[in-house]
Amino acid sequence: MDAAMVARLAGGEGWGLLQSLPPYDEAQALPLQLRLREAGFDAELVAAALTQSRLRSRAVDKFGAFANGMLFTPDGLEQATRLPIAARHAHRYAEAGLGVVHDLGCGVGADAMAFAGLDLEVSAVDSDDVTATVAAVNLRHWPSAVVSCARVEDVRLPSGEAARHTGLWLDPARRVTGVANAQGRTRRVFSLEAISPSWRQVLALAETAPTGVKLSPGLSHGAVPRGCEAQWTSWNGEVLECAVWWGPLVTTVGRTAAVCSDTATHVITEADAAPATGRPPLGSVSDVGDWLFEPDRAVIRAGLTGALVASVGGAELDAGVGYVTGDTASEVAWARRFRVVEAMPLSTKSLSRWLRDRGYDRVTIKKRGVTLDADLLRRQLKMTGRGKGGSEATLVVTRIAGSQAALVVTPA
Repeated sequence: MDAAMVARLAGGEGWGLLQSLPPYDEAQALPLQLRLREAGFDAELVAAALTQSRLRSRAVDKFGAFANGMLFTPDGLEQATRLPIAARHAHRYAEAGLGVVHDLGCGVGADAMAFAGLDLEVSAVDSDDVTATVAAVNLRHWPSAVVSCARVEDVRLPSGEAARHTGLWLDPARRVTGVANAQGRTRRVFSLEAISPSWRQVLALAETAPTGVKLSPGLSHGAVPRGCEAQWTSWNGEVLECAVWWGPLVTTVGRTAAVCSDTATHVITEADAAPATGRPPLGSVSDVGDWLFEPDRAVIRAGLTGALVASVGGAELDAGVGYVTGDTASEVAWARRFRVVEAMPLSTKSLSRWLRDRGYDRVTIKKRGVTLDADLLRRQLKMTGRGKGGSEATLVVTRIAGSQAALVVTPA
């Protein structure tokens, strides 16, 4: 799809066709395409409209009802910020007293929509003409939002008095431009210097104005600049991003985690993970308490498992594994709790006998901190899932005091 086709889809005939389509159904896509062509619609326009219908159906998870009034590209939809998370970004700029945001690399315009929705003036750019055209369609309801096709390096940013109320937002492209696969997707990149604009360019821009940048949740803690806030954010248990903030956009210096869901948001900071009196470090599996706690993945990525240790008065099973054990059934909103049924050194022979003697014929395997093929372990335990009337065990395979261990647990 090129920019001209985007313009056709946004125009009278194209938009009318797109809005008239039924909910997307892959099984009905080809028959529907044939009927529309027989009705006199141009074949290319029909194909583009059906592609948009498919993308809209996928976008509902991120954008809700807004998706049905938007256009997308495959890569743009994948990288687009989920709307509630974009709203959190926008509130930072509003609460910092900034009235203008330059969205440098706006993609399909998800964050720009959130900025404009808070009455911030938005100047959005994207280096890809198709993506910029799509973003302009998505931002058509906000007169204060302007979209153009340009490289970040070529954007003239305000200086002097005008710069005092201006912030920058970047969501660098994390895919290689060029030939796409059959699904219209390009290859992802993971290096900070491979993103576009590069990390070096981001750092230079951050010296000129209050800046926020959305990065992969795999960002190394060592890459976080001094004086900044790096916030790992999850949505319903899935870690979506690590956003780095400079200047007045910082709420807490250092590493933080935002655990978000449809109903609540919990923010955990390094102060929450300060050393506290709890259980001593574990020396062996015999030191495992009655309860096992698993923090949200954003907390683990942010390196803030210590906040869970402090909350439950427990101890991490081993450095860096993320699992915490405790003696009381504490309730922590951003952690799952399991009752420990058994804890033992990892031995497939002993574990298989223990499970069989207690009538288990299936296992759900959770692992962290160990190199392990879960399917191979399941076969070695002879837990094929084809038992007759047995039951399922939840098995946590991890490290305790430097050695592999297996914990049989029951979700609380």
